[in-house]
Amino acid sequence: MKTNLFWKKLREYFTVYLPKQRNSSEKTITSCHMAWNLLLRFLLQEKGIAAAQIDFDTFTSALLADFLDAMETRKGWKASTRNNRLSCIRSFFKYAAYTCPNIYTVYTDLGTVPLKKEVDNSRVVEYMSKDALASIIECAGTASSKGFRDQFFLTLMYDTAARNGEMLKLKLSDINTDNATVYLFGKGSKPRLVPVSKETLQMFVRYRALFHNGSKNDPPLFYTRHRGEKTPMSDDNVARFLKEYAAKARKNNGNVPANVHPHMLRHSRAMHLYQGGMPLAVLSEFLGHEDPETTLIYAYADTEMKRQAIEKASVNTLIPETSDDSPMWESQDIIERLIRGY
Repeated sequence: MKTNLFWKKLREYFTVYLPKQRNSSEKTITSCHMAWNLLLRFLLQEKGIAAAQIDFDTFTSALLADFLDAMETRKGWKASTRNNRLSCIRSFFKYAAYTCPNIYTVYTDLGTVPLKKEVDNSRVVEYMSKDALASIIECAGTASSKGFRDQFFLTLMYDTAARNGEMLKLKLSDINTDNATVYLFGKGSKPRLVPVSKETLQMFVRYRALFHNGSKNDPPLFYTRHRGEKTPMSDDNVARFLKEYAAKARKNNGNVPANVHPHMLRHSRAMHLYQGGMPLAVLSEFLGHEDPETTLIYAYADTEMKRQAIEKASVNTLIPETSDDSPMWESQDIIERLIRGY
């Protein structure tokens, strides 16, 4: 009869190891929960394995690859999603192998399932022009209190270059009108103080009067009501109203992108600041990047945009073409590029 070791270790992993020993973020734990819920459902419903029969010996590299392929086909997973789910699953087996050495053979077998190669989008920045962004924010309008709420949310998000998660974590007290700053909590609960414009503060004063008149106990800055209680607004709600306003704005402004998402406002603000002359070191601090190298994507994107503009302007250049019949491998430029590896 099989033991209950697997279920015991899985429970320890989620209740002790991740939250207490690793101090993993809520997002990481949720991601691991989702991966395991999908895998267990796959075993129960598609492989016909009863829950009581699931043990460490149930898991093989072939089974795991079968699961990932099925989910990728059925749910349209991108390579990044597939790799994230695989990492979440293998993380548990790594933990189990360290606590029970006899599980190590299972862990090493699962390690043979490769990560899927992803398209390198590290230097791709999705951002909007200033006029496209203004069109979207204007579409929110001020005719209703809800419209004004959405307009203030988008304005504050752009002004501070905040992540969507940072916006949704804001409390009423996080905006200081005395020194015109917003207190944001970034990844890993890393705080940063961000200045805001006079216009944004004026919107905040009006928003506070409309939505927080008589508020107590420092409620969420942006909220929805659930059973009479103010609960933080969901990221789905933000994505929904942003998509709605973008669709309206696109009818009159062709510069509004087809697929607008909340993080695009952060990228847009960063690009506009960089193009306006803000040094990368200062921009990195403003965005709350732990690694300053991350901020280089805006320099790469701006350089690529200039390169494309130069190429476009050079199509009808008056510079005469020259003929070079020498073998291409003798070109010094080609040689230098080969040495550099590209």
